[in-house]
Order: sequence, then structure tokens, then C-alpha cells
Amino acid sequence: MAKTLISFGHGYSASALAKLLIPLGWTVYGTTRSADRAESLARTGVIPVLWEQDNMDSVFAQASHLLIAAGPDAEGDPTLRLYRDQITTLAPQLEWAGYLSTTGVYGDHQGGWVDENTPLTPSTRRGQWRVAAESEWRSIPNLPLHIFRLAGIYGPGRGPFAKVRNGTARRIIKENQVFSRIHVDDIAQILLASITRPNPGAVYNVCDDLAAPPEDVIAHAADLLGLPIPLAEPFESADMTPMARSFYAESKRVRNDRIKQDLGVTLKYPDYRAGLAALLGAE
Repeated sequence: MAKTLISFGHGYSASALAKLLIPLGWTVYGTTRSADRAESLARTGVIPVLWEQDNMDSVFAQASHLLIAAGPDAEGDPTLRLYRDQITTLAPQLEWAGYLSTTGVYGDHQGGWVDENTPLTPSTRRGQWRVAAESEWRSIPNLPLHIFRLAGIYGPGRGPFAKVRNGTARRIIKENQVFSRIHVDDIAQILLASITRPNPGAVYNVCDDLAAPPEDVIAHAADLLGLPIPLAEPFESADMTPMARSFYAESKRVRNDRIKQDLGVTLKYPDYRAGLAALLGAE
């Protein structure tokens, strides 16, 4: 039977999944707020749906799977604000629903380890919104929900090379600061693995095997390019926007055993070194 995915907030990660699904015969609808973006989605084989403009009734009638990538805000989850009734009605008929959350829901662990059973204690506003959104989605009866808590995403067009080349990359040093990361191609294969073997109620951390200080990633990128390593700047005195500074509010190492044991995933890029080498090679 033909499968149809509705992707809410069809962006970077969802596009990587669509590249896997469409060649398999799937129909993929992707929502967007931009007419220009709609045109670019159509060129990739995704059927664009303009947010709050196009009627979704016929699209919902076809859906077998949902992917929710649109992030929450202070008022809650935007997809549920607009489509809660339709999704609640549709839920029993769906085979799979995936919600893209963030490892920010775990809060700060001062470089310590977290897994999917770690209590959710976010220290940032964005993390608190994500916890609330996860709860909103869980509240829909009979929805075959899978939650994916994503680490920092990188991949084509989202690597450090451009900033290293143009001299804007910064090595901000904060003691015991580490981040987990994930290549977008690994996000896509993890989502496909879950679609292939659904387990409603499951939660998965989506990250690679090596949490690392951000300054190490910048230094390695510079080495790969044969360029000087940017000078170190102490976090305490670095001139940063409030948004940039907020990314340093939390430090943790994220375990990813479940994607390997439950979904059988072998990461294409198990650490940033493999991922950056592949990005540079693809250029």
C-alpha cells in the first residue's frame, strides 16, 4: 500500500528524510510559510502545503505517517494550535508519528551523561517549551508517537567551514563545556529505521558517539582546511549575543545506545571528525 507522510515544518532534517522516502514510492507533503520555499520543495518531489493558507482536509485523508519538525513557542506547539482536532481524529488510523524534539530538555549536567530516562530539567526557555510540547503530543489519544531528541545538527550547508574560511569562526572556551552533535544524514536514517520498525511511545536520543568541546570542532575544521586555528576566547569575557550565550548554559554527554540496540542503526558519521571529512570531501 502507498505510504503518505505529512511533514509539519518541513525543513533541514525533514528534507533529508524525504530524500530517502520519495525514491521508495512515498508521497511526502511538506508545510511551509513561504511561497518561495514551496517552489523549492516542489523541485525536490515534496508536495508543498502553505501554512494557514491551503486546505488540509484532502491531505489528512491520505496520511499514513506524520513528522512534526515545527518548533514550539511561548504559546505552545504551532501544529497542534492549528490542527489538533484533525490530528486527534486521524490518530487511530496512523501507522507512525514522529516528533523532533531536542536534547535541551535534559538541562545542564555539567558534562555528565544523560539517557532517555534522565529527568527533564531544562534550564533554557526553549528547552522548557520543548518539554511542554512533548507533553502536548503525548496527550493525543491513540497517536502512535515516537519522540526524537536531537543534538546539535550539522551537514551540507551547516558546517563550520564557511566561518573558518571567512574568519568569523570563534573558539569560545568554557571549562568542562561539551556538546553532542548529529549529522543530518544520520537523522534521516534513524527516522527511517523507526518508521520501518515502529514502537509507539518510544523516545530516542539522536546524537553521535562523541560529545566534544565546540572549540575542538573549530580547530579540527581549520586543520582540515589548512588554515590558522582561531584564537581562544574565554567565555566569561567573550562578546556574544544573548542567544549565542544561551547555548553555553548547558553541558552534557548524551547516550545513544537505544538507536543502535532498538533500531539497529549504524551511524554513518560516528563523530564530528568523520562528518567534517565527508562534508569537505563532498565540496
